[in-house]
Amino acid sequence: MTTFNGFTSSETFTQLPDSLIHLLKEMDDVAELKVTLYAIWRIEHIEGHFRALCETDFEAEALGMGLEDIQSGLRKSVERGTLLRSQHAADVYYFLNSPRGRLAAEAFEQGQWRESAKIFSAPMNKSNIFRLYEENIGALTPLLSDMLREAEKNYPGVWFEEAFEIAVSRNVRNWKYVEAILTRWKEKGKDERKDQQDTVKDAKRYAEDEFSEFFK
Repeated sequence: MTTFNGFTSSETFTQLPDSLIHLLKEMDDVAELKVTLYAIWRIEHIEGHFRALCETDFEAEALGMGLEDIQSGLRKSVERGTLLRSQHAADVYYFLNSPRGRLAAEAFEQGQWRESAKIFSAPMNKSNIFRLYEENIGALTPLLSDMLREAEKNYPGVWFEEAFEIAVSRNVRNWKYVEAILTRWKEKGKDERKDQQDTVKDAKRYAEDEFSEFFK
């Protein structure tokens, strides 16, 4: 068993319906419980109005389950009624059995959703800027948390891990240096084709005049 280091004040929290807690005494299948909790979490983070998941959105690695177990969990969740299975033509999606979810499932079944409306977030692939800060720089303060949230709006999430890695390799562990790197990438362009293995090697480029104040 991997030891858990504890929750942090900077991470996001997903709300759980009170009725789900009351259902726990009836759930004796781990697959069903995992699928239900995962669906609530993923749907909570979906951007746009089409808040539903298809079978492939239930990531086997994240759940620690195989495809058959995921399918079993989905089937039992639908049978219990925590999730709704809705199909239109060849497309099948799962909605939360909530007032909003019921309306959306019915609309989807009737073909009222356009393909362009199916916009999903991908939380498993996003860099966690708060975790990166705590692991590489130090404890967060309310002011820093606000600054990091603003940075998430201004820069692509995939940039954060590399920017922190450069700061650590240069032994300049402060947010202003990381932010300076991000700003440079945004203003002058970033070569997305660069091999991640070259990050530390290329970090020497960030000791130029515009970054010199961070090395004093």
